[in-house]
Amino acid sequence: MPAIFSDGMVLQREAQVRVWGWCDPGEPVAVTASWPGGSTWRAEADREGRFEVAFDTQQAGGPFELTVRAGSNPEHVIDDVWLGEVWICSGQSNMEWTLGPGVGPGIQDWKREVLSADYPELRLFNVPNHFAASPADDCEARWMRCTPETATTFSATAYFFGRELARNLDCPIALVETDWGGTVCEAWTSHEALAAFPEFKDDLKTVAKFGMNPWKVEQELARATEAWWKGLGEKDPGSGEARFMNASFSDKGWGAMPVPGGWEGAVESLARFDGIVWFRRSFELSGNELDHEYTLELGTIDDMDTTWVNGQKVGGLETYGSWNKKRSYAIPAGVLKKGRNVIAVRVLDTGGAGGIHGESDSLALKASDGTELSLAGSWRYQAGADIRTVGRPPSRAWLHQNRATALFNGMLSPLIPLSVRGVIWYQGESNRPRWEQYRRLFPAMIVDWRQQFQNADMPFYFVQIAPFNYGGDTGEAALLRDAQRRTLALPNTGMAVTMDIGDPRNIHPANKQDVGRRLALWALAKDYGKAELEYSGPLAASVKRSGASVRVRFTHADGLTTRGAPLELFTLAGSDGRYHPAMAKIDGDTIVVQSNAVSEPKSVRFGGGAGDETSLWNAAGLPASSFVLDIP
Repeated sequence: MPAIFSDGMVLQREAQVRVWGWCDPGEPVAVTASWPGGSTWRAEADREGRFEVAFDTQQAGGPFELTVRAGSNPEHVIDDVWLGEVWICSGQSNMEWTLGPGVGPGIQDWKREVLSADYPELRLFNVPNHFAASPADDCEARWMRCTPETATTFSATAYFFGRELARNLDCPIALVETDWGGTVCEAWTSHEALAAFPEFKDDLKTVAKFGMNPWKVEQELARATEAWWKGLGEKDPGSGEARFMNASFSDKGWGAMPVPGGWEGAVESLARFDGIVWFRRSFELSGNELDHEYTLELGTIDDMDTTWVNGQKVGGLETYGSWNKKRSYAIPAGVLKKGRNVIAVRVLDTGGAGGIHGESDSLALKASDGTELSLAGSWRYQAGADIRTVGRPPSRAWLHQNRATALFNGMLSPLIPLSVRGVIWYQGESNRPRWEQYRRLFPAMIVDWRQQFQNADMPFYFVQIAPFNYGGDTGEAALLRDAQRRTLALPNTGMAVTMDIGDPRNIHPANKQDVGRRLALWALAKDYGKAELEYSGPLAASVKRSGASVRVRFTHADGLTTRGAPLELFTLAGSDGRYHPAMAKIDGDTIVVQSNAVSEPKSVRFGGGAGDETSLWNAAGLPASSFVLDIP
C-alpha cells in the first residue's frame, strides 16, 4: 500500500473514495471497513499488479480499521482510520514556511502558536521534496497527529487553515502538505496538460527522454559528484593543505561573525560573495561530561555544508536543495575530549544568501542526559574559494524542481487519485516575470488537477501573492496578482487577498494566521454551509466610463471603507497606455475614479506597484484585490 494509506489516516467522509496498492498481477483483492454497516469491496490486480477499489464512505467518525487482503498474502490492516475532511495544501515557499523554525525562522508569535498546537482531530501528512522524470507511485511520509512537536515543522498556512476548520466543524481534518519553495507552476502540472503549451515542448521532450533511462543518469551524476568533491581540495585552501577543519589549526587571524545569521548582512566584504566560507567555534568539556552521547544541532545552512569536530567529519549535506534542512549530526564516541574541542563547518553557497541560519536556540551541543550547550554567538570565519574558482557541483541539469512536470511527477502523483474535499494553494512569485503566460497556465493547472483527482468540481482556493518590492519590477507583480484574480472565472475557485498583511521588505510575511483564516472562510462559506460568512474582500467586477471619469463596481463590497485613510493606489491610462495618479471616492458599492491628466480613460488600475498595500476594505475587514481593467 502507498504511504498515504497508513495508520492514522483520514478518508474523505460521505464520498466515493478510492483505495489502491500493488500485488501480483491478477490476484483478487478485498477491502473491508470496520465502521458500522461496513462492507467488503472487491477488485482484481491488473497486468502491472496494481489494484484499485472504490467505495462510499459514511458520516464523520472513527477510529476504524481498513483490512486489505490480496490473494493468499497475509492481510494488511490499517489502524486508526477516520472519516473526515481531506485537503491538499500545495505551492511554494509561503506555503512551505513552517509554524516554528525549520523552513524559515518561524512565523509571527510562533512560540505561543506552537505551544497551543494540540489538535488530535487534525492529521498531518507531509510529502518530502522530490522531483522526478516520470510519475512516482509513492513517497516517504507518514500520518501524524497534530501536536506541538509535529506542528512546528508543518506548513503554517496549512495549519491555520486546518485549525479554523477544526474549530468550526465537528469532524477530523486531514492536511496533506506537498510544496517546495521557489518553484514554478509548470513544475506542478502534468505532461498531458502542458502538451497544450507549445513553449514547453522542448522541456517535455527532455524529461520524457531521460525518464526512460533514469538509472544511467543517476550513475553518471554520482560519478561526477564524487569527482567534484574529491577535487575540492585542489581549489579551496581550507579543504586542502591548510586543513581548516583540524583542531590544531590556528584561526587567530580570522574575523568574527554572529551566528546564526547570513554573511551578506554581517560582513561587508561578503555582501556579494558566493562560494565557500569556513566557520569555527571552540568549547570546553570536563572529563565527567564525556560519559554522555552528543548531538550537534546547527539550524539550517544555506546551502551545503560539511562539518567536523576535532578534525573528524561528523556530517554534512552536500546536495542541492539543502538550504532549508535542519542539520543534526550525532558525534561518534571518542571524538570529543576533555578540555578544548573545535567545531569546523565548511559552508558552500552556490547563489543568493549564505550562512548558518535559525533561531539562537537551534544551535546547540545536546547531551543524552538532556543538558545542552548553546553554540549561538560569535564564530570565527574565513572566506575560502569563491564559486568561480570551485565551480558548481554537478547537478541534474536536465531535471530539477523547476523543470516542467518535475513536481507533479515527484510530489503529486503519489497522491493520485486520492479522494479529497479540495486544495489550498500559495504560489505565483516564481512565475511573476511570465504573468501573461500565468493567465493561461494557472487555470490549466487547476483543471488538470481536477481531472487527475477525478473531481471536476473540486474546490481550489489560492492565495494572491503579497506586496513585495521586487528589484527591477516594472509592473509584473501587479499583473501576476491580476492574473490570479482573473482565475476566479473558473468555477469553485476562491482567492485569499493579502495586500494588507504582507511586508514589502520581506517576500515571506510573518502573518500566516490571517492567510490560513482567509482561505478557511472560502471553504466554510462555500463547502460547509456557513452562508452567513463574508469570505472575500472587494473584487472589481465591471467598469463604465462617463466623460473623463470611470465608475468601478465591486462585488463583496458591503461597507466599503478606507478605515479613515486616503483612498490611494488608483491610476488611469489613456490610449498611450501611460498610467497617471487618479483621485477616487467611494459611492455605495462603486468607486468613481478621475485624473486631470487623462481626458479619455482606456484603463483603470488599482495597486499597480509591486509593494503596494491596499487602502480599501469591506465591512468584514477583508481587503480589496488589486486589479487592471480595460474600459470599453
